Amino acid sequence: LLQPTLDFNAAVAGADLVIEAVFENLAVKQEVFTRLDACAKPGAILATNTSTLNIDDIAARTRRPQDVLGLHFFSPANVMRLLEIVQGAATAPEVLATCMDMARTIKKVGVRAGVCYGFIGNRMLEGYMREADALLLEGATPEQVDKVLYDFGFAMGPFTMIDMAGVDIGFHTREQNRALLPAIPHYCVISDTLARMGRHGQKTGCGFYRYETGSRVPIPDPEVHALIELSARELGIARREIDDQEILQRCLYPLINEGARILQEGIALRASDIDTIWATGYGFPLYRGGPMFYADTVGLHNVLGTLTEYEQRFGPHWKPAALLTECAKAGRRLSQ
Repeated sequence: LLQPTLDFNAAVAGADLVIEAVFENLAVKQEVFTRLDACAKPGAILATNTSTLNIDDIAARTRRPQDVLGLHFFSPANVMRLLEIVQGAATAPEVLATCMDMARTIKKVGVRAGVCYGFIGNRMLEGYMREADALLLEGATPEQVDKVLYDFGFAMGPFTMIDMAGVDIGFHTREQNRALLPAIPHYCVISDTLARMGRHGQKTGCGFYRYETGSRVPIPDPEVHALIELSARELGIARREIDDQEILQRCLYPLINEGARILQEGIALRASDIDTIWATGYGFPLYRGGPMFYADTVGLHNVLGTLTEYEQRFGPHWKPAALLTECAKAGRRLSQ
């Protein structure tokens, strides 16, 4: 039974589990957790719904970091089954186990993640979206990129997804975390420009696409095409024809490469956890098995060869992960 209240102390005093879901700002969340620490009962689990922020920085504002963890629900929470359960440096094992059990109780797919920028899903998403944006400057259109990923089996392409989620959301996240993002020329310049123009996606009637009043059907927008071409000229980028195979590789291989790093660092415990996150939370086609399983079906030696080629063409952010290189050379699978 839901019981709305404006009394902060009364709302949490008797709760066994408190889930904070305020604005994605570290200072705001730290203030909330300082208050929670003061009024929640001993042993209560204090969870944050952050999608990118450092759990340990939030837990440090309490006297009970062992009771703090992340519960990253995916939007819309009443539809999406995925729940990233983020274990901080001090999170007690029984707190993690309780929340894994709670996830099953509320019919969510709980996956444990370690602490890093973006955890598992959004950390991998960064490279996917970065390359999609770069492809526009180099010669592709939003509808071409979206069609390639949709035809691959995704529920929707990256630009349709951004328009649905809000172009401004990604922009504000990047603005707050510039120091943590790759130092790449022209990084997400089209996305950022649209956000600054007030083209925030479906909710404003225009983003990467335009939308008729009351409709969510994306319509290609000549104004966006003109903006992309102008931006490329101003940045001195010669646009070219880009084939579907390059679009697919440029979007998918960063997922695989970052997934390998995440495994290597212990942020994910196993490749199947990464695949579960991407299949249940990001629309990766189930029949492809997830990005890590897909890498093995393509052949890690093929993925490694393409990453090495793109590193030479586009820069060090394409450098193959050590684990991927090791597995490719040893003939091992990432997903085993």
